[in-house]
Amino acid sequence: MAASSIAAFWVVSSLLIMVPGADWAYTIGAGLRGHSVVPAVGGIVLGYAAMTIVVAAGVGALVARSPALLGALTIVGGLYLMWHGATTLARPSGPDTTSNGAPASESAPARTSQATLLRGAGVSALNPKGLLLFLALLPQFTSPHGRWPLAVQLAVLGVVFMLSCGTFYLCLGSVARKTLHARPAAARAVTRVSGAAMFIIGALLLADRLVAR
Repeated sequence: MAASSIAAFWVVSSLLIMVPGADWAYTIGAGLRGHSVVPAVGGIVLGYAAMTIVVAAGVGALVARSPALLGALTIVGGLYLMWHGATTLARPSGPDTTSNGAPASESAPARTSQATLLRGAGVSALNPKGLLLFLALLPQFTSPHGRWPLAVQLAVLGVVFMLSCGTFYLCLGSVARKTLHARPAAARAVTRVSGAAMFIIGALLLADRLVAR
């Protein structure tokens, strides 16, 4: 696998990561609610790790060729994003508070971080658009006749994507948190926008599925 192919994939994938979407909304919202953005970003990266394994193992291609499975994944992913967006809108907490508005120091940090991690994994792993993106993008930068097996090439590209994703969202969440830390009202407004964005993205996934039928 040529280094130029990996570099080209990194450029393209980085540009795609910079496009606002559900990952953006979740990272910013979670960063404003907790002491650290690391659990949220770790969850998103964990979701993409699972997606990389699915694609490298060849399961992703089977899902893409099965309208029923892809449709079910779309519905589950859309409903999950809508649910999470709705709960964020209903409880727009600001910096250093939990989702119910209590000070973060009064909550159980480990349990909160674990929940944030798992939700982040759900945001990325349950997004069928992400799976289709992986299926369409990764193979274009592999070589069928390369020295490395195809599964290994796909895994390497997946790791490159995860590292780029983690770096970008750590910076995004940290900047958003530092910028809005002293502005509770603005932080709550941004959290509401993040929740609305996740809800709309989920609704669009469901609408796209209904139109496809």
